Amino acid sequence: MKTIDELLADGVAGKRVFVRADLNVPLSGTTITDDGRIRAVLPTVKALAEAGARVVVASHLGRPKGAPDPAFSLAPAAARLGELLGADVAFATDTVGESAEAAVTGLADGQVAVLENLRFNAGETSKDDAERAAFADRLAGLADVYVGDGFGAVHRKHASVFDLPARLPHYAGHLIATEVGVLKKLTEDVKRPYVVALGGAKVSDKLAVIDQLLGKADRILIGGGMAYTFLKAKGYEIGGSLLQEDQLPAVVEYLERAEKTGVELVLPVDALVASAFPDLKAKAPADPTSVAADAIPADQMGLDIGPETRKLYASKIADAATVFWNGPMGVFEHPDFAEGTKAVAQALLDSEAFTVVGGGDSAAAVRILGFDENAFGHISTGGGASLEYLEGKTLPGLAALED
Repeated sequence: MKTIDELLADGVAGKRVFVRADLNVPLSGTTITDDGRIRAVLPTVKALAEAGARVVVASHLGRPKGAPDPAFSLAPAAARLGELLGADVAFATDTVGESAEAAVTGLADGQVAVLENLRFNAGETSKDDAERAAFADRLAGLADVYVGDGFGAVHRKHASVFDLPARLPHYAGHLIATEVGVLKKLTEDVKRPYVVALGGAKVSDKLAVIDQLLGKADRILIGGGMAYTFLKAKGYEIGGSLLQEDQLPAVVEYLERAEKTGVELVLPVDALVASAFPDLKAKAPADPTSVAADAIPADQMGLDIGPETRKLYASKIADAATVFWNGPMGVFEHPDFAEGTKAVAQALLDSEAFTVVGGGDSAAAVRILGFDENAFGHISTGGGASLEYLEGKTLPGLAALED
């Protein structure tokens, strides 16, 4: 795929450049609680603006139902982008209507506009090819060139991600070029030992990537809510912990395959438990206790890996040459259950490995728990996209950028 460097070398002054970004930031009302995704697209937007392009930034936010919904407006993200750029950013109150056309027409060389949430138009996410194509045609009318830089959306076959690049000269932005380069280090000529730490709530979200990694990773460390389905598969008592019973046969098969292939599939040896899920808003003390992973009381639920597991996982990461981490080890949003996630993050920092934090809740945890983002090898902006890439799937947004 051609990159933005080639576009800049050819010259973009006066050209309308459509940048498909990922500004899908978490909001509390109209307040952005984590602007990491906005900062991630800054290098591309800045480079284009400084080269004299008329930059049209577009993104989705949340899951509106194909119609305008003020709760999902991109206005806060547009304002934050302007703050980070140190320049005024025009904001269109629609996607392809009068406001969008006026905002784009009003751009001078080096200026930036942001369109309203693309998912306010049903054509963006439609499964009907004709409906998506019609929306892509209207978006194409706003630009001369397309730059894909919304890595968090490249696994979606959406109009602005998949259909629009076919209608314009297209290039990969700095972020996508970086993300793809990193993922190749996790799939091609990997430096070993290669350690993968997987967490999060549902084992079903990770089954396909575990299937692929059983033939590629040297060690897979399992934490988070998904760990309890693995523990149950080994016959352990897990009390009221999260369980996906329908996934037990697949988990049993993976445990057996790991043993046969020599992949270390490492499970928690202890857990922090409580009688109820903690109040994440009040953050009142939950009074957790540490118990062995095979002896969780019937009236308790596991909410984080325990102190012995933290030490074990740190030791399994210590000698790694490559580490990929996706998914928190527990309910990190509550201080009583954040230590497991902190321990894994710290183990990545303490190792000399090439470390990749695989987006989503893991990236949010790094920021929320106060770690220096720059100390990690790479923090992805796309958890789902990263996992699907590692699963070996063809990502529509990347395929669309290839020549």
